[in-house]
Amino acid sequence: MDVHEKIKVMRLFKDLTQEEMAEKLGYASIQGYAKLERGETDPSIGKLEEIARVLGISLQDLLGLNESNVVNVAGNCQYIRHNSSPNVTLTLLTETQCANELEQTRLLLQERDKEIEHFKAENGLLRDVVELMKIQQKPQE
Repeated sequence: MDVHEKIKVMRLFKDLTQEEMAEKLGYASIQGYAKLERGETDPSIGKLEEIARVLGISLQDLLGLNESNVVNVAGNCQYIRHNSSPNVTLTLLTETQCANELEQTRLLLQERDKEIEHFKAENGLLRDVVELMKIQQKPQE
């Protein structure tokens, strides 16, 4: 993945528009920033440092991102996607770390599925009880 593609992915991840990025980076127009994301212009190291700062990552992380690293968010993803606070922390995970995270998530989902099945069974029993109570309340003819 080229740097301009990484910048776009990280911008979208941070829920920033091209207009917001252009403004934060001091571009005179959105078109100048858009050219950067399309790979039509090569940013200077200074500009890359600014971009990394705005995105909340280090320049090394921005330049070193590759397909074997996955950007993961430290904290609640929903909160981060809707909050462009500079206090957001991004963590890069290796493939092994991602595999471990996925396995933990899979196990949690299995537990949730068991809970759901348990509640479904309880719900069925409660419905049976309600039906029996209705039958008992009917006047005998």
